Amino acid sequence: MKLTETAIPGVLLLEPQVFSDARGFFLEIYNQREFAHMGITERLVQDNQSHSKRNVLRGLHYQSQQPQGKLVRALQGEIFDVAVDLRRDSPTFGKWVAERLSGQNKKILWIPKGCAHGFLTLSETADVAYKVSEFRVPQLERTLLWNDPQLAIDWPLSGEPILSEKDRAGHFFRELEAKAVANL
Repeated sequence: MKLTETAIPGVLLLEPQVFSDARGFFLEIYNQREFAHMGITERLVQDNQSHSKRNVLRGLHYQSQQPQGKLVRALQGEIFDVAVDLRRDSPTFGKWVAERLSGQNKKILWIPKGCAHGFLTLSETADVAYKVSEFRVPQLERTLLWNDPQLAIDWPLSGEPILSEKDRAGHFFRELEAKAVANL
């Protein structure tokens, strides 16, 4: 697996080796030994999948007290996947990175604990799968506003995004709870 570091420490772009033949292809998504060799040692405890239409924007999500590391990939379609660093002791606190993940390029993004995550669907539809290092705890879920001017994320939008009520009601980066962020 090829590993590329991003501008945020710990956010890693992974490109699996793809074995193709006349039948189709095979690739390894997760291998605990290989991931540990790359420095990803978190135990992954839950698999999630979403299906979204074009221009659906999900995020920017994080858990305040049980932060999740996420291994994200697009099974089908294409997404603009974003990670925002919420770790106060990080040199990139408040910065964001993004990668285009698709069923075609088969790239995977590792987002460590302490980062908010979101994505925009660029294709007609997209199926996204992600493994997480902590169980989902709804009462600990938080959302940053996708269009916070302080973050200034350059979303490749075509019109207004389609948002859930939860994502519309997100908060500004400057309003992060000091205690919650300290725990990330």
